[in-house]
Amino acid sequence: MKIIVITGASDGIGAEMARQLARREGADVGLVLAARDERKLGEVSDHCQALGARVLVVRTDVSVEAECRQLINAAVAHFGRLDALINNAGMSAQALFEHVKATDLAWYEQLMRINFWGSVWCTHAALPFLKQSHGAIVAVSSLAGLIGVPGRTAYCATKFAMTGFFEALRTELKSAGISVTTAYPGVVATNIRHHGFNAAGVAAGSSGLKEDNAMRVETCAALILQGMDRREREVVMTSKGKLGRWLKLFAPSTVEAMALAALKDEVKPH
Repeated sequence: MKIIVITGASDGIGAEMARQLARREGADVGLVLAARDERKLGEVSDHCQALGARVLVVRTDVSVEAECRQLINAAVAHFGRLDALINNAGMSAQALFEHVKATDLAWYEQLMRINFWGSVWCTHAALPFLKQSHGAIVAVSSLAGLIGVPGRTAYCATKFAMTGFFEALRTELKSAGISVTTAYPGVVATNIRHHGFNAAGVAAGSSGLKEDNAMRVETCAALILQGMDRREREVVMTSKGKLGRWLKLFAPSTVEAMALAALKDEVKPH
């Protein structure tokens, strides 16, 4: 039986990965589902158990180091091992930097604790157990962790930090037999941007991105799990993302124009 921890598992990509793993593996997988919303976690857990998976629910706020470490300890205490850690928990944010008041900048730090430090703390706690199983680490970053997006200064900072951290860690852990896969979704049809911070550090309630061609959450989750299974280094999900990454080296102004075009007109800088 493979034991897999998924953070941010109450909704969106995390919940869908849990459902797909349960559907695919049935009784051969033990899922440790972590998030802040226990009610939603319970709903995901019920679905996964109905598909045959064994499930442990651990309410976790990844912005708190002690809770990250407790999550991993609870997983190992319950199942006796750990085979994979999927660092999926995250929060979005949309605000032009000039619109953020000095008194509100604290939410930049909080976003870093959620998106970056939560992944670091969970990974650090899981390492000894993943070494034993020659397991896998997955970091769900974003295309905003490869290309700077206007109106996403805080979010990009957290995701670029993830990109650098896990890229370096991948090399460090190669000899230990642990794979490190970084996933770079683009716009996915979830509620993450609606719940994310605005300039005042409260829920934005809407997205500033054009979402006409948003990727289905089922597709995104399947691509991440495929990358984990294949122990791939990176999963860049869209053709625009792949193009933009390389175009950035040769025509950065073109990439900047592409990033600006992804914003709705009402949130573009003037």
